[in-house]
Amino acid sequence: MKPAPFAYDAPETLEEALALLAEHGDEAKVLAGGQSLVPLLNFRLVRPARLIDLNRVAGLDDLADGHIGAMTRSRTLERRSDVPLLRRAVRFSGHAQIRNRGTVGGSCAHADPASELPCALLALDARFRLRSARSERVVAAGDFFLGTFATALAPDELLVEIEVPPRPEDERSAFLEHARVHGDFALAGVAVLRVPGEQLVISLLGGADRPVRVELPDAGAEAAADAVRDLDPPSDLRASGDYRKALLEELVRRAIHEVTP
Repeated sequence: MKPAPFAYDAPETLEEALALLAEHGDEAKVLAGGQSLVPLLNFRLVRPARLIDLNRVAGLDDLADGHIGAMTRSRTLERRSDVPLLRRAVRFSGHAQIRNRGTVGGSCAHADPASELPCALLALDARFRLRSARSERVVAAGDFFLGTFATALAPDELLVEIEVPPRPEDERSAFLEHARVHGDFALAGVAVLRVPGEQLVISLLGGADRPVRVELPDAGAEAAADAVRDLDPPSDLRASGDYRKALLEELVRRAIHEVTP
């Protein structure tokens, strides 16, 4: 199928892009890597009146010192990030061809509950820098993801950068997920961070309509069960909620084992 007709803009500066969003935000969609948006356009599941292409905007793909430009390609993050958890998580994000085009910001703004990067960034206490023609604000990961395909972004705002706090040198991390076949959407996944003497941080995907973060005092025998105790995962054609919950518990158990010396 082909997309419904739309107007097309390819701004070359961030200011131009923000001005277009200020004028057309309610009727526009933003194109980054296009790995999620283009299929939706082709099936006419979304029909924007205008498409704003960010691929010519300079400066949105910077990656250094915990600052991730929204247009950073997933493959670049996989190769160059200094955060081990992000390198581990992004390797599960589709096939290599998808990661070559897909962007970090696009994945987060799309907010698919089965997406790996939102799960990992929630565990890392990441912050999302949002810009509009009228203002700039920073939103914590826990407040950015609101539900299935829903975020804190206003219609006239762009996600321009993701900030990851400095990581402790003795931090250990693991990321595990289960999908029916390689490259398919995950049925469940888990990110785990452990620093000696601190609480265990666990972030879960597949347990709700957004990633869920849990902190536990230790990594004891009951930790995996404690991590998923309050979850009520959704059921769909691919898996029941009960199966997802059991799967998450097992993934947590394995991830904790990976980060335990």
